Amino acid sequence: MPPLTSELAFIIFIIGVAFAFDYVNGMHDSANSIATVVSTKVLTPRQAVVWAACFNFLAFLIFGTAVAKTIGKGMIDLSVVTPMVILCGVLGAIAWNLITWYLGLPSSSSHALIGGYAGAAIAKAGFGVVLVAGWYKTLVFIVLAPMIGFVCGFLFEIIAAWIVYRQPLSLINTWSRRFQLVSAALYSLGHGGNDAQKTMGIITGLLVSGGIIPTFEIPLWVVVSSYTAIALGTLSGGWRIVKTMGQKITKLRPIDGFCAETASAGSLFLATHLGVPVSTTHVITSAISGAGAIKRVSAVRWGVTLNIVWAWIFTIPCAGLIGGVLYACVGFFSTPQ
Repeated sequence: MPPLTSELAFIIFIIGVAFAFDYVNGMHDSANSIATVVSTKVLTPRQAVVWAACFNFLAFLIFGTAVAKTIGKGMIDLSVVTPMVILCGVLGAIAWNLITWYLGLPSSSSHALIGGYAGAAIAKAGFGVVLVAGWYKTLVFIVLAPMIGFVCGFLFEIIAAWIVYRQPLSLINTWSRRFQLVSAALYSLGHGGNDAQKTMGIITGLLVSGGIIPTFEIPLWVVVSSYTAIALGTLSGGWRIVKTMGQKITKLRPIDGFCAETASAGSLFLATHLGVPVSTTHVITSAISGAGAIKRVSAVRWGVTLNIVWAWIFTIPCAGLIGGVLYACVGFFSTPQ
């Protein structure tokens, strides 16, 4: 182990901040995993966060590191990345997450992270640091993710309606509640698998830029620690956003919750396999809207959905602005890192 120098101590501090982001990510996005299962009264809030947190952590046994590689070395030129850039980027993401959490808006922690990271890097070296090819999939999925979630939620609801046609309501609710436990677990696996990797990518990029490791190979301790941090965050619960997700978009029945969660889980599994840092928030919010729209268009409170969409649109630029301003402020007080 190298001696503890001031540079190494600074890197350790930033790793701690990155894990704090991972924790806040879990807290902020826990509503995605538990809102449907809580609003349909399948589980109590406490039971739901324990259920979701367990599967957030177990995701490390299933998924690889494709998303982490996209975040860590595919979006920003690592040759200009410094520990200070990463610190300001992560702080920008945390700040935006806390703002939207306070307002009860289910914005994307993923996009907050890449926005803050890019904003700090641009503040240091200009727009040339941005690797356009690496942003392509992410920007495309900003549009595709809500569409996929909505369409899948809508189609799953149609299929479910045909399957349970003319069945007693009590029987439908009983089996829907049982299946919703499975769908909530699958969604939590997808959530943990995609979101925890974003922190892995940032930390591994930090280790490379700080000279701790020679190449971008994600250490096992980074993998396990990232999944642990996001699971602990989920365990703390993002109660403000649960109300928005589970009650304000549309009124959910157990079968609706099952359809929305299953559609979202499938979308997340696909995105994670492709290495796309997709927004879990985009997918589940749209899936809930799609499941609700099958009843009638007016069943979805589109005004609430529109407010959420505005939060999505502003996440990358606002987190980027915060990250950039933080890095610019560093220049007033010290030699740029």
